[in-house]
Amino acid sequence: MNILLLGKNGQVGWELQRSLAVLGTVTALDFDSADHCGDFSNPAGIASTVRALRPDVIVNAAAHTAVDKAEGEPEVARLLNATTPGVLAEEAARLGAWLVHYSTDYVFDGSGERPWVEDDAPAPLSVYGATKLEGEKRIQQSGCQHLILRTSWVYAARGGNFAKTMLRLGSERERLTVIDDQWGAPTGADLLADVTAHAIRHLAQHPEDGGLYHCVASGETNWHSYAKYVLDQVSQAQAAIKIKATEIAPVPTSAFPTPARRPHNSRLNTRKLQATFGLVLPHWQQGVARMLTEIL
Repeated sequence: MNILLLGKNGQVGWELQRSLAVLGTVTALDFDSADHCGDFSNPAGIASTVRALRPDVIVNAAAHTAVDKAEGEPEVARLLNATTPGVLAEEAARLGAWLVHYSTDYVFDGSGERPWVEDDAPAPLSVYGATKLEGEKRIQQSGCQHLILRTSWVYAARGGNFAKTMLRLGSERERLTVIDDQWGAPTGADLLADVTAHAIRHLAQHPEDGGLYHCVASGETNWHSYAKYVLDQVSQAQAAIKIKATEIAPVPTSAFPTPARRPHNSRLNTRKLQATFGLVLPHWQQGVARMLTEIL
């Protein structure tokens, strides 16, 4: 199997380099790659790359993910999250290749408390969410064989993440304030990468199972409880990091105004994914604990 991976240096892309390697030959590119164009601000260059490499599977882990920054540069966000993925899809359709793409809980408005299912009506609150939704639609309308995985609250041991920020602040301050009215499931980039590799193998035998799925770790939490879990784990581990924080105060989203509106309900229902691909998704605490062990 000939696989083209785009966005190789992001959190998910980095893990995909590992998980995809067992499936065949992987050409992994990023925006600054020298041999072939991996720059999503250059859709014509991306199309040329696909035509030159003629992959069996394209895995797109590239995106504009700076949610607040996107509010001030909507055309850039649209190019990276919608236009170029649409071009990728058209090229995949011409080749008869599979396209794997990642989307987000931000396509929903965050209302209610029920976990969102794939067929729920999207209503994004932000430029980021709107451009990611447009990217989904362009892929679906292209006619290419595709797998779109919507996910949420992605983290990895590599690069920055919420847990690392809490560890830094918790070692510097005695009191922290953390939002408690946004709910979701922290999802490891390693889990996403492993599910992707498993799904690609499955789709090679069952192409009828392509489409749109929700993929997050099981369970649910809010940012405040997530922070408490992280700091408790570190304290129990007697790590080199010494936690000063003795109070973690819950506050509403309104306490931290941001350019982009965040959904309050980012819960995603994963029954369809688990049933179709024969998976059991681990609890979010399992992945976070493993990540903390790796970084401490």
